[in-house]
Amino acid sequence: MTIHFGYEKKQVLQALRYHFITRPEIKILLIVVNVFTILSAVLVYLHKIQPLSFLIFSFLWFILLLTIWKILPSGIYKKSQTFRDHFSMNFEDKEVVLETDRGSHAWQWKDFSTFLESPYFFHLYFNSRSFFLVPKDAFKDIPELQEARQLLREKIKK
Repeated sequence: MTIHFGYEKKQVLQALRYHFITRPEIKILLIVVNVFTILSAVLVYLHKIQPLSFLIFSFLWFILLLTIWKILPSGIYKKSQTFRDHFSMNFEDKEVVLETDRGSHAWQWKDFSTFLESPYFFHLYFNSRSFFLVPKDAFKDIPELQEARQLLREKIKK
């Protein structure tokens, strides 16, 4: 199966956000900051701490969300040439071949550690931090998308 695709900025930014939110360390950080913010709100209400503490935790929460939601995805998108290229990708029985105007690269199926499906993309992970985005809208129709989903499940063992 061969697909041809480029990237839309809005969809890529959403995929990058999805990647960051699914990281265990980010999840833990979000939980900890939210717990401290809620706890400080309760303690301010009970007059156990000064309102400044609540403001500090609220500010940390705001900065964390701003960083995950805007700054990190935008920075990665701007730095990466990948999102400006157009690709052809061949899903074969033994490997995946990616081609651009500048050349091609083949990966064996065993080179992928896992895959994740988000609303607009398949995230093909090489390791916990390195991945390649395959747009779902590159597939011609729903049966081809289902075929690709099944192929990924078979070839990439989670």
